[in-house]
Amino acid sequence: MTVKIPKQFDSKFRFILVAAERAKQLQHGAPPRIKSQSRKPATIAVEEVEQNLVPFVILKPGKRKEK
Repeated sequence: MTVKIPKQFDSKFRFILVAAERAKQLQHGAPPRIKSQSRKPATIAVEEVEQNLVPFVILKPGKRKEK
């Protein structure tokens, strides 16, 4: 599987972090945003992130996201 990292990602590391968080959501029952041939949450998450279907925000240093 060849992964295409969208241009809005500043690094491969951030891409993986976003995909990993999305895979966790899928594992906990979130509905997939695409139809995929795979049943694996990690693969589906990577495909969703590649297609810009997973929103994310890059926080400035020193700022913490409130839960």
